[in-house]
Amino acid sequence: MNASDAGALRQRVSDLEAELQTSKALLRIAEGKFSNGTGSAFQLSISLPLGPSVHNLMLLSDSALPLGSFAFSSGLESFLAHHKPLPAGQTILSLFHKFLKLSIQSVAYTNVPYVLAGFRDPLELMDLDNDLDASTPCTVARRASIAQGRALLSIWEKAFASSAKSRLEEDSETVIVVDTFAKDLKIAAISSDPLPVNGHLAPLWGVVCLALGLNLEEVGYLFLLNHAKSVLSAAVRASVMGPYMAQNILAGQHLQDLIRRSLERVWLLQPEDAGQVVPMMDLWIGRHEMLYSRIFNS
Repeated sequence: MNASDAGALRQRVSDLEAELQTSKALLRIAEGKFSNGTGSAFQLSISLPLGPSVHNLMLLSDSALPLGSFAFSSGLESFLAHHKPLPAGQTILSLFHKFLKLSIQSVAYTNVPYVLAGFRDPLELMDLDNDLDASTPCTVARRASIAQGRALLSIWEKAFASSAKSRLEEDSETVIVVDTFAKDLKIAAISSDPLPVNGHLAPLWGVVCLALGLNLEEVGYLFLLNHAKSVLSAAVRASVMGPYMAQNILAGQHLQDLIRRSLERVWLLQPEDAGQVVPMMDLWIGRHEMLYSRIFNS
């Protein structure tokens, strides 16, 4: 069995599960309709077959999630600036597709192992955060990762924490880990001898998603999908394409396959195996702050 066969089986299982959930919902409606003798389904309290984890998945995939990713272009602005004038036979769209592929592969190899490790062992959050900081040589990429990670912590404290705790009889180990990390980060900000706490996005993403009830596959896929969405958003604001074309790329099978293949390649990697597979990406991101004019943060 090859990868395409496994993908087809996964899709088939997903379709069957969706059909089963729909049938169960219709059965509940039918049983309630005839048991009350009214013959009217409008008097029922209909319960959708969606749990809290699906609700949280939708929240985390929302482009309006205030992570601050809109402020960064992930190196796209610098990449385009360093390809002026356009190479012979190239268009700005073809260049963008090249950049998007390289960017997703770069993030998959440098960050996703930390996402998965944080999910698998939340007690290692502090060490994972410190290791990722030490293995990120690009200053601009490091600042962006920390800014978005701390924004995720703020969202956790102001929105997600109360929801996660309300559906648990007592605080879970993962919830305690995130709360403790947030407190340590605040202490480090005012301490003269700061703790090795930075707040990088990748390991925090894994731990927060675990606390919110997502599964490992959803966590990894959503991390890369959100990265693709932020790059496409930057492309729209940089006038590379319009919003409809951006949505067309997001909905396309090519992007889905690219994300899946990238995940499959790094699924078994440990954080110590993570590394930059697109060296030029660090150069493009790092040289962003050297641009004469720019519309995105460095």
